[in-house]
Amino acid sequence: MFVNGLILVVTLIAGAILLWPRVANIKLWRATMTPLASIIGSGFLVLGPILDFQYGKYAPLVMLALCTGAYLFGGAIRHNIHLRGAHDEDPDKFVARLEIGGSWTLALAYVISVAYYLNLFGAFGVSLTPWDSQFAARILTSAVMLMILAVGWFKGFRALERMEQVSVSVKLAIILGLLIGLAIFFGKEASSDKLVFLEPRLSGWAAISLAFGLIVTVQGFETSRYLGATYDHITRIRSMKLAQLVSSAIYMIYIGFVAYVFQGNELHLEETAIIDMMKVVAPILPLLLVAAALTAQFSAAIADTSGSGGLVAELTGGLVSERQAYAILVGIGLVFTWTVDLFEIISYASRAFAIYYGVQSAIAAASAHRVLGHKGKTALYASLAVLGFMIAILGTPAEGG
Repeated sequence: MFVNGLILVVTLIAGAILLWPRVANIKLWRATMTPLASIIGSGFLVLGPILDFQYGKYAPLVMLALCTGAYLFGGAIRHNIHLRGAHDEDPDKFVARLEIGGSWTLALAYVISVAYYLNLFGAFGVSLTPWDSQFAARILTSAVMLMILAVGWFKGFRALERMEQVSVSVKLAIILGLLIGLAIFFGKEASSDKLVFLEPRLSGWAAISLAFGLIVTVQGFETSRYLGATYDHITRIRSMKLAQLVSSAIYMIYIGFVAYVFQGNELHLEETAIIDMMKVVAPILPLLLVAAALTAQFSAAIADTSGSGGLVAELTGGLVSERQAYAILVGIGLVFTWTVDLFEIISYASRAFAIYYGVQSAIAAASAHRVLGHKGKTALYASLAVLGFMIAILGTPAEGG
């Protein structure tokens, strides 16, 4: 009871602070909230079980590799933000053409990520009910997709987008409460000499290719690239760095606790495995996690649906309207929902974002070479471009069950 009470108190206090206008209205924090919400949204719900199940005692090292790779890709995008901000427009026609390609890949990535978010929404939405089955989850996911299409088609997303700041604050507060609960549980297990050091189930190339397939779980920092209408380029660069550093710290602490307190027979690779794991830590955590999952996945899906519709309309010169783009997106999402499982969707989304990061890195390499004449940066960003395309080709899904 004490741990439940402490988790609830910490969550409420953290939520109150994050929603306090003096904090919520700080310019840099507002700019940081959008990428931070994306980075630690869905990934936080699925990464713990996947990494612990597949990599065992080496899970924190894999998490560190994912965060480091994401930060390096973020560096390429920050380079592009700085160059664009310093020149007001793309200073090179070749770079400008690459930007168009990057926008198309992002639109594709958004389409798949919406399917990812809402399938996670469906799985968590039925997880604590008597109808906890894949079929029921898919029905719920499909219903929410159609509702989002109806709202976007008839009303637009402005009203729903107002949910973002509240849902982000709620989610961060719940994550802090979860970390407190895990810290107490970890301390108890350590003091009783009950920490577990599981051997990995994967090694060699299989382990690397699975990590490639998880890049979407640390995705989201690129949203700073597209906040130019609201924030100057310096604020966007600072906000992306801050979001990546904070999310990396949260992920490393989380995986560090999770990796060493669960027995092998307590681990199951399912969409909502985190709920069963957290029941062991504190009875209140499953309820809090479901609340965080539903608000976070819904608001993320709204943001990406809106973003994809706007991008497609812009890139086609209005040939495909935003409403038509929403319909196409939902149609593709429904196909994904009923034909592949969540872990495959995660892999597909990772491939799509890896292509986007590869293109952004290629843009950074081209501008570093053609505009700045900087050999070191050209080599770094070109290497990241190759890595992005390798991830897209070679990444594999976790095997759910």
